[in-house]
Amino acid sequence: MPNATAIDAVVIDDEAALSTPFVKCLVRLMRAQDSYGSWEGKSDAELLADFIVTKGQRREIPIIGDPDPDVLWRLDIFYAAVGLAIDERSGLMASPMMKISHEGFGRVILTAGRLVVLAKSLRDVHRFGFETFQKLADAGAKLVDDAVAAIEAHLDVARA
Repeated sequence: MPNATAIDAVVIDDEAALSTPFVKCLVRLMRAQDSYGSWEGKSDAELLADFIVTKGQRREIPIIGDPDPDVLWRLDIFYAAVGLAIDERSGLMASPMMKISHEGFGRVILTAGRLVVLAKSLRDVHRFGFETFQKLADAGAKLVDDAVAAIEAHLDVARA
């Protein structure tokens, strides 16, 4: 039987991660996509459960594979949430542009005005996910923090 204090610590970490500004932004964006109300009764953790891919689950996914449309949708929503969080913090709209091959390799770029605030190569997209809610929150927050720092450093270019 699992240790009760270890389980409580995981639940507390999950609750803390789910209350971070980036994850709240991601949840709002996902709920906005629910045009038929089928996710209305789901908690935030249930809604974001597909973003969590444990080490065991990752091992079961082949190294080479074509990305599933649901995975591509989650990837798109994740970077759209990064753009929305950048907009909320900086006041400048950050638009994601993504190009992914059918093999799961590609690139994502976020621009604010004329300034590229995020440029990232993507690989193994079919294995996209985070080990825990905390790692999801940390990854999103880091991308947002780095982009906002770039905007602040080059504000005149971003506003052009």
